[in-house]
Amino acid sequence: SPADRANLAGVRHILLVLSGKGGVGKSTLSTELALALRSAGKRVGILDVDLCGPSIPRMLRVQDRAVHQCDSGWVPVFVGQDKAIALMSIGFLLERPDDAVVWRGPKKNALIKQFVTDVAWGDLDFLIVDTPPGTSDEHISTVEALRPFQPLGAILVTTPQ
Repeated sequence: SPADRANLAGVRHILLVLSGKGGVGKSTLSTELALALRSAGKRVGILDVDLCGPSIPRMLRVQDRAVHQCDSGWVPVFVGQDKAIALMSIGFLLERPDDAVVWRGPKKNALIKQFVTDVAWGDLDFLIVDTPPGTSDEHISTVEALRPFQPLGAILVTTPQ
């Protein structure tokens, strides 16, 4: 629908960060990439769809913040004094940041779709999407929801051996 397109309409490039296994540094890479792009003068958003281990809020020291609603959906958390990085994560929706998320497919997929359509990103040069490890339903949901916005590509994080 046209409303769905509106929230990502101002996003120029979408990058997915993926890996075949956990613990290889996807969230670290997503965070460092966002910080590097910001220092290059870009406006950056991070969408943390790692529902079981949302670590980016802690990496950016905003784990105690909350997201708010506005007319066009959720307002992401803005990071840093210059507020140049916009962040949306399930970590902001949990009662306690360390709560585990034990959800089955349909509910996870609905949340991912909501994250794609209902976050008021505004104008961004880059949206970095940090995904869970592996090749699960969440990846399919994320890519299908983002397909109309033609993601620029994916960064695959591997182990060095």
